[in-house]
This record gives sequence, structure tokens and C-alpha cells, in this order.
Amino acid sequence: MTKTKGAAALPLNTIIDGDCIDVMNSLPEASVDLIFADPPYNLQLKGDLHRPDNSRVDAVDDEWDQFASFKAYDEFTRAWLKAARRILKPDGAIWVIGSYHNIFRVGTALQDQGYWILNDVVWRKSNPMPNFRGKRFTNAHETMIWAGRDEASKYTFNYEALKALNEGIQMRSDWVLPICTGHERLKDENGEKAHPTQKPESLLHRVLVGATNPGDVILDPFFGTGTTGAVAKMLGRDFIGIEREAAYRKVAEKRIAKVRKFDREALQVSASKRAEPRVPFGQLVERGMLRPGEELYSPRGQVAKVRADGTLIGNDIKGSIHQVGAHMEGAPSCNGWTYWTFKQDGKKVPIDVLRQQIRSEMAN
Repeated sequence: MTKTKGAAALPLNTIIDGDCIDVMNSLPEASVDLIFADPPYNLQLKGDLHRPDNSRVDAVDDEWDQFASFKAYDEFTRAWLKAARRILKPDGAIWVIGSYHNIFRVGTALQDQGYWILNDVVWRKSNPMPNFRGKRFTNAHETMIWAGRDEASKYTFNYEALKALNEGIQMRSDWVLPICTGHERLKDENGEKAHPTQKPESLLHRVLVGATNPGDVILDPFFGTGTTGAVAKMLGRDFIGIEREAAYRKVAEKRIAKVRKFDREALQVSASKRAEPRVPFGQLVERGMLRPGEELYSPRGQVAKVRADGTLIGNDIKGSIHQVGAHMEGAPSCNGWTYWTFKQDGKKVPIDVLRQQIRSEMAN
């Protein structure tokens, strides 16, 4: 699965060995739908961290998280964000996750590069690591910045799908999800944590369901042990991972090889009504589902007749199903599809049933 950098074609569903800036600069321009980035946090840890019982905490002290200065970190951030923006499609978007150590600096760099910030999302950890020294608040959250490539980008946002995930309530920008523990925490050959900052699959599931569609290409420039790739594969998305550490690539490859893609039906999510195909009322008349002269009924029993051109006529009004409905109610507007019913087998049935029948045919 590992490829060398500089591949000519878009290397879908592979983990590329190399520096993320060099690799992104080698990829085709405007070729990626979404980027999820979990860059080094530049924690600036000084010395070992110990619990109250004096046992050592396995903290992030790897070389890849160490920078000589804030200036060096800022230069690195601007470089990879510039490379990332070049490969995003015009309607593409980016998610960047970080902590208080780096996210404010990243946010400034995003805006300076021309990205358009859409939301900051707080991942509130339901089981955070305690503050062992007792000198600060328990650091119980991380922040994600979601931004479009440009102010005019028509980014993907599956509002209804996220609402369904949240039991029918509009999804908020604070997400309560656990950190990796137990079976989800990947281990290396020595039984140690394979990666110190492994992200939970639940976090990526929510991001990808909400901000991408099946078949989209998601790039992760700091791939680590492959959470983005594993969730993308499950959800029917294509991924490109970039990871320079051989140990992480090895774990990620093994992990992703075991992942099974969900079937096509399971990948479908709730869509906005606005996203559904438009069906003119006149099409119902053209197809004989309603006949000219057939009567439609308002909730209060008022009657209008269907005309051959797909308009309605009532006692003192003619026009569209929406116009006539609004007139009947004395209202400024009306959704005629949910307002009018027709008789079928002696029962009143909403005309929207016929529209959904046509939409179902269009989807097949």
C-alpha cells in the first residue's frame, strides 16, 4: 500500500512515504475534496511528566512534535497549508484539529492563506487525561477548525445526516466523544501505544458523514496510524495518506487492510429536501397520476380542480398548487405538496406521495 512520493496519477487509497509538503506539491492541482489534518501540536514539553504516584506519563515527546521556535512552527504551518490549498477542489474544504498550544496560530495562518472559516468545533472528551500536577484545569477538549478553500466555495454539509446522528436535533459545534481507549487503542509489537495522539474513529465518522459524500477523495497529510483512512474506507470514500514515519505506516497498513467497506445501501444518509430532485406538479398530470378535472382537497375541506397545464382552479382563484393554497388560507405562502390531498380508494392521500413515487423512480 505504501508508495513513494511523486506519483504522476492521483494515488487513491494509498499511504505515501514522504514529507507532507513535498508530496502535496507533487499531486495534481484541485484534485481533493476534503483534507483532514492533525498536525504536530508543538507541545513544547520540558522534562518528563509524572503522576502523583511518581509513575511516568507516556506523553508526546517525539521528534516530529518538536520545533526550535514559534517562528519555525509558523513557517511550517504556512507551508503545508499553502500546499494543501493548491490541491483542494474549488468547492473543497479542510478540517484542522489542534489544542491550545497551536490551534490559534493555525487559525491565523488559515485566514492569511485565503481559507474561509466556517466553524470551530470543540471536541469535548468524555474521558480526558487528568491534570496530574494540579496546577491547571484538566485539559478536556481539542478544537477543530472547518474552513472552505475560498469564501465562495460551495462546500459539502450534510445537515440532515448530522441531525439524524443527533436523534433529530440540530448538530451543535460541541461534540462529546471519548478518547481512544481499550480495543480501539492500537498497540505496537511491544504492546505499547502505537501512536501518542491517535484520534477516535467516532470523531472522523462524524466529520466524514457531515462534510463528504461517497466517492469523495479525502487527504490526510499527517496520517499517523490511519484513522482517517480506516473510516474513509468504511464509508465508501477514497483516501490519500501521507506519513513519513515507517512505524506508523506499518500499523496503518495492517489496520486498513482489515477494514470492510459498508454496503451501498448502508452508505446512504439523510438528505436535505432541497437536495432532492425537483418534480413539477404538472408532471403528475402529464403522467396520468392526476387527471384534469380531478378534485384536490384542503385541510379544511375546500376544493380545487386540476387543470391540464398543472395549475389549479378554485371558486375565485387559479394558479399553482402553492398560490391557490396560500389564497385559501389567506397566507403569504403555502407548500402545496403537503397542503393538498386527493382521493384514492375512498381515502384522502397527500399529493406529495405521488411526488415521492417519481423521485424514487429517478433514484433507480
